[in-house]
Amino acid sequence: MIIKAKPLPPFFFRCGAILIGWLLKRRFNKLVISDVDVRPDHSYLLMCNHFSFLDGILAYYLCAKVLKKKNVMKHLYIMSLKKQMQKNKWLKYCGSFSVDPGKRSIQESFDYAAEVLSTPGNVLLFYPQGNLESSHVRHIQFQDGLREIVPQVKGHCQLIWSSNLMEYFESTKPSIYFNLLDCGTSREFDFEALKQNVNTHHRLAIAKNIRFTKEP
Repeated sequence: MIIKAKPLPPFFFRCGAILIGWLLKRRFNKLVISDVDVRPDHSYLLMCNHFSFLDGILAYYLCAKVLKKKNVMKHLYIMSLKKQMQKNKWLKYCGSFSVDPGKRSIQESFDYAAEVLSTPGNVLLFYPQGNLESSHVRHIQFQDGLREIVPQVKGHCQLIWSSNLMEYFESTKPSIYFNLLDCGTSREFDFEALKQNVNTHHRLAIAKNIRFTKEP
């Protein structure tokens, strides 16, 4: 049995966004978002590369700046490992629901994710890699979860990818670059094409953020 989510009400999400924005601006030199066209009256599957323990906070900030600011977002849901939710019971009250890889309940988690994405305004934060990797890996390895979730979505769902990269350059504080990509909708979903498009975008994002270095 999965642990289901209790997403934050809009007022508390806004309060959290203000606090997180303040903390991130103290911790980081720059937070740079390359914007993307957001389709109204959709749900949103936000996919990011998984490179640090700060990923959830960074994605929360991204949702506030891109989706909440454009007034298309109602509730944020996050797929989280069951063992983490059992240790941190407060996670369910921030929109987390459990997934337990290798167990029978994983299909229930996928079904629940599709149900969440079948409601316009809901946002599901999803890390396709399934594991932590450096933000500078040249290839994003996708697990099969998306193949199970997206075809079940009823209604209109926009798929958005963000390659989140951290660099220092001339500052003692790091900067975060959010490189967004519109991956189409659930009705156009092609898993192989999505993987190819994301990886092309990710390599271009790395090249852009490296600045002057040209690789063979």
